Amino acid sequence: MNKLILTLSTLGVAFSGYLSSYKFFSDSCALGESCPYFLGYPSCYYGFIMFLLLTIFSYLVVFNRIETARGFKIIRLISLIGILFAGYFTVGELPRLFSLGLKAYILGLPTCALGLIFFMLIGGISYRGKSY
Repeated sequence: MNKLILTLSTLGVAFSGYLSSYKFFSDSCALGESCPYFLGYPSCYYGFIMFLLLTIFSYLVVFNRIETARGFKIIRLISLIGILFAGYFTVGELPRLFSLGLKAYILGLPTCALGLIFFMLIGGISYRGKSY
């Protein structure tokens, strides 16, 4: 379970890192979507930070550098914040998704919805871990 969280977190870092670097260097969104902002910065930057933190803490848990129970609590908290954050931006994309369907997005869903799915998976898996 711990390694699965590490894998999902690392994939989240890679994807959000791609979106963030594309936005940073080209000033446009990578997949032709709307680019929502939060506190003056693109939301993908925040997603990158949250996935990076999840990766760091899951690494610490996998390699016994932090107490497992403490690591899972931190992972759950970051996941919850990510769920709320990505969920908020996903709701903003629902009108477009409902009017145009899955063809409205290159990957079938908005990137914030994909992030939401990853945050939910990581959070859910962390509850199935050994420590509550």
